[in-house]
Amino acid sequence: MTRATGDAAGELFFGPFCLNVGQRLLAKEGVPVDLGARALDLLIALASAPNTLLSKHELMSRIWPDVVVEEGNLRFHMTGLRKALGDGQDGARYITTIPGRGYCFVAPIKSSSPAHVPGHDAIKFRHANLPHRLERMVGRDGDILNLSGRVSKYPVVSIVGGGGVGKTTVAIALANHLAGSFDGAAVLADFGTLSDPSLVSPALASMLGIPVGSHDVRPSLLAYLRDKHILLVFDTCEHVVDTVADLAASIIDAAPQVRILVTSREALRIEGESIYKLETLACAPDEPGITAETILSYPASQLFVERVAASGAAFAASKEDAHIIAAICRKLDGMALALELAARRVETYGLSQTAALLDQHLALAWVGSRNAPPRQKTLQATLDWSFGLLSELERTVLRRLAIFVGDFTLDAAWEVIATPSLDRPALFSAIDSLVAKSLLSATSFGAMMRYRLLDTTRAYALHGQTADDRAGLAASHASYYRRWLEQFGPDWPTLSNGPERLPYFLGINNVRAALEWAFGDNGNADIGISLAAAAVPVFQAMSLFPECQRWSERALSSMGDHYQESREEMHLQAGLGMSRMYLHGGRDALPALTRSLEIAEGRGNAVDQLKVLGPLNMFHLRTGDFKSALQCAYRCSSVAEATEEPSAISLGHFFLGNSLHFGGQLSRARLELEAALASDPLPIRAPGSYVGFQGRGLSGGILARNLWLQGFPDQAAARARQAIKEAAEADHSLTLCIALLGGIAVFLWRGDLESAQEHIDWLISRAGLHSLSPYVLVARGFEAEIAIRRGDPSAGVDGLRRCIERLHASTYEVFTTMLEISLIKGLAALRKVDEGLMRVEKAIQSVETKGDFCYGPELLRIKGHLLGSTSASDEARHCIAGAIAASRKMSARSWELRASCDLAALEADLGKKKEAATILRLVLDAFDEGHDTNDLRLAKDMSMHDGDVPIGIHPPQANGVPRSRQL
Repeated sequence: MTRATGDAAGELFFGPFCLNVGQRLLAKEGVPVDLGARALDLLIALASAPNTLLSKHELMSRIWPDVVVEEGNLRFHMTGLRKALGDGQDGARYITTIPGRGYCFVAPIKSSSPAHVPGHDAIKFRHANLPHRLERMVGRDGDILNLSGRVSKYPVVSIVGGGGVGKTTVAIALANHLAGSFDGAAVLADFGTLSDPSLVSPALASMLGIPVGSHDVRPSLLAYLRDKHILLVFDTCEHVVDTVADLAASIIDAAPQVRILVTSREALRIEGESIYKLETLACAPDEPGITAETILSYPASQLFVERVAASGAAFAASKEDAHIIAAICRKLDGMALALELAARRVETYGLSQTAALLDQHLALAWVGSRNAPPRQKTLQATLDWSFGLLSELERTVLRRLAIFVGDFTLDAAWEVIATPSLDRPALFSAIDSLVAKSLLSATSFGAMMRYRLLDTTRAYALHGQTADDRAGLAASHASYYRRWLEQFGPDWPTLSNGPERLPYFLGINNVRAALEWAFGDNGNADIGISLAAAAVPVFQAMSLFPECQRWSERALSSMGDHYQESREEMHLQAGLGMSRMYLHGGRDALPALTRSLEIAEGRGNAVDQLKVLGPLNMFHLRTGDFKSALQCAYRCSSVAEATEEPSAISLGHFFLGNSLHFGGQLSRARLELEAALASDPLPIRAPGSYVGFQGRGLSGGILARNLWLQGFPDQAAARARQAIKEAAEADHSLTLCIALLGGIAVFLWRGDLESAQEHIDWLISRAGLHSLSPYVLVARGFEAEIAIRRGDPSAGVDGLRRCIERLHASTYEVFTTMLEISLIKGLAALRKVDEGLMRVEKAIQSVETKGDFCYGPELLRIKGHLLGSTSASDEARHCIAGAIAASRKMSARSWELRASCDLAALEADLGKKKEAATILRLVLDAFDEGHDTNDLRLAKDMSMHDGDVPIGIHPPQANGVPRSRQL
């Protein structure tokens, strides 16, 4: 029989375990683990391809290559493997289930052998953005070889050297060389465009495709990288070195498989760092009798000659030329950037004149930069000389282009720097020339070219601007990016990953710079206010809530009376309110949202009102004010209808259906949710995109809950799985998390604990990745309920207490009543009846106050059950009868079924077996589906025994596990 195979000679280490593949032996802290052959095959297959999804079909074909088996066999052996590993105990995580797809080994793993891992080279990282290396790189083969060895040994390797020495070129070449060893993944993060150190982590997160959903993005960044095997290239770090050092230290501590390659003029000086000093290219010495052949064999000479040829010059170096080349290389200290700039001048001025010009400008630089490092003196001299070779038009354009931070387009250049004397043909001609002279770099992003000044060149050009020029350019620059935001802002919610967002993200750097200028000492607050207002929806769509809050507050504080009740104030108040809601969760968000709505209503624009009413509805739900949420939802629906836009109407259906569901109006909720689902997918530029999601996409998970409560357990499960599938395919994390929350609730109510656990793992993974911490807490609460149902009520109760307390502290109350019900069930299992009664009474009062009436019947039933256990049968019967009446009023047949079972048990205890059976048969007749669920099985068993199943006693299932009709 063929077995799953791995590295036959090596050992794999993870957690306390050692897996010897060749010997087919698993040991825990040196002690052999008793593991069946099939389970061991599974472990070898999964551990040999860590962080790789292996489908169920692929695993079954590996483990049973010659036999056709059912999927249940795979689940059986997977359960045994997880039990042997202690997977899920004390926070240990080894194997993750991806529902409907397969399994993935997620624990950090080390191998005693560097042998090839099957399939490893085929893995590609979806957000890798590494540029291709140069076809030929001169004089750096030894550096690449040396650095390759260091990257394999050290978690951080810093390439340190002076400006222009070629650090970035070497880093890109090295990363391309090593990418195949890191799951095909190497990600370049260029920090040279950042002026604010606090943006280092958000910039890296955005390049990795991680939404920045909290004030501190670092936890989600570390969670994302924790199990990744990738190479991160941190480029141009010297101006933010302290922040980068702290981030790098956190990453290598949290993510042992990540390697970091740094380029900087200063080392990070952190533990685990290997510092590699990148020297300048070796130059031929000034020695008598040195031959031209020897001179031209030196790397600096080779680079200069190749760049001269690449510039188009007809050049064949003679013996005399070789000595001139050697002199140029020495004067430029072998700095790659300076050599390239000088080489491009040879076509115009010839070799001798280029050398003469270089001599002149080096002397000027040495006098002017006496306290600068030698290499900065040389680079500064090259820039002085290069600038002197430009025409007056080119100098003007170069100075004016320095207003841009990082990349810009031709359209941006035309809109920002054009003057009456600088028309489009002249501007574009000057840009072409600057690109040819290597003072401006050009990069293709799809069909569009983007341009960028080198950082040193930009600083040099800015120094040449006059105060008047700078003020006029800054105003023009800020106005352009306000228009850019208004034009392209609606596209942002549709961009789901780093490569798609990159061109837009580069534009945001210019928005930040424009905002800094506008609200600075010499800025223009009016321009800043309009720019900040235009930036609000983009910051929200990209989950940049800290920046949204900062600039909204700054703009609002700068407003004069003439901005009162303006469109700008409306957007800024909405941005401030939503940012505070997501960042802090407190009620300090409400005044800003309320003010924004007042302005929208005063302006009479229905779309504007919907943009604020949606966040207000979400705010009330998050804070547990379900009554206010329902009132707001009615207004959302009415305003949406007034827009006569299908996308807005769909959003209105969702808000109303969601609020009606929690309010216990299940029949009406179903109509609204189904109407939202029936709508067509939203177009890219839709009002719904302002709040970051689509009503159609979110409705499925809530409808699944609604269907279960109404007594359609099979339809509920099908709808839940469909909603989760669609959300996963759309790759929208917020939508997926809400679909998972709805689905898990349905699986728990049905008693399908295996499906519930699988989807809980998925929810924890996705929500944790995107800093959606309240969803993680709810998922942990669901896990605690499963622990109670599986016979560990102590652990479950402790876990639920912690989750509920933390959710209260974060003012996230949407699911606290559901978790409170689970906690009370656990207390009952521990026979802590008094505390259970106290908590259920408090929960009933909370429901009456807050308005999440959908849980009311179940709370009354649980109260009756607890009272029945204390012999207060009359009070118990009264509560359970009230639960039945409340269930019928809201058409919650599933709650009615549970309450009817409890009432039948009370009647049976009094000897009224026929009455008990009648009660059960009446409610059972209302169900046309779900006959394999726990609640319906129990009711059928009780009815067949004339109700003679004492309360709290549960008949066994076929496999001997108690079928639990939980409280």
